[in-house]
Amino acid sequence: MRVSEEGETVEHRPDRIPVLALWSAPRCRSTAFARMMAERGDRVVVHEPFSHVVDFGEVQVGDRVAHTEHDVLAALRAVAVDRPVFFKDTTDFHYPALLADRAFLAAATHTFIVRQPAEAIASHHALTPNLGRDEIGFAWLHEIFTAVRAATGRTPVVIDSDDLLDRPADTVRAYCSAVGIPFLPEALSWQPGMRSEWQGTSRWHESTSRTSGFRRRAGGGAEAVAANPVLRAYLDYHLPYYEQLRAAALRP
Repeated sequence: MRVSEEGETVEHRPDRIPVLALWSAPRCRSTAFARMMAERGDRVVVHEPFSHVVDFGEVQVGDRVAHTEHDVLAALRAVAVDRPVFFKDTTDFHYPALLADRAFLAAATHTFIVRQPAEAIASHHALTPNLGRDEIGFAWLHEIFTAVRAATGRTPVVIDSDDLLDRPADTVRAYCSAVGIPFLPEALSWQPGMRSEWQGTSRWHESTSRTSGFRRRAGGGAEAVAANPVLRAYLDYHLPYYEQLRAAALRP
């Protein structure tokens, strides 16, 4: 056992690696959470390495260029030798190599963020009008959650992004306590702007680039999803996966 900087007792396990992951279905406010993690300045922040390597064929991770999922896994491990790593990624793609790497599932700290899926679908559909069912991502998100739980024997940390907006300090404090890192309240605010790692997919991050902290914006779009038969069918498919993840969420 060891004592964290907040004076809390944290389990020490020599088989762990200093990689902290945040997995999210698209449009669940994970970029804002990653922006807060970047503001902390205490770890290397890697932006969506798995989705980028699938979508674009390569991604920069530290000083390496990864061309496959296996390369991403190796690069994250390599970067973590010198400095703790935080990465966030989205489940609009399926990651079979990740799911097959039981050692990485067990050794890294995998956490999850969710959003009410009707709102996430509405936001995603606005950017991708030809949106397919599976790329909404809650089913694939739940698959990673289940794989991590099987590999570790413990229920992974989940946060609800509504809690993050309504009670940011309490939610981030609870998250930090759960994963064994210090809570840094000064990281809850930042300067607006488009970060360099967002440039290649900037249209997805425009709203976050205009923020200076966790703030709720008006209009969730749930009514439009309910009125659209295709989107409503997508919602019906993904809702049970969301509900299972939401049931495991921290209660700040």
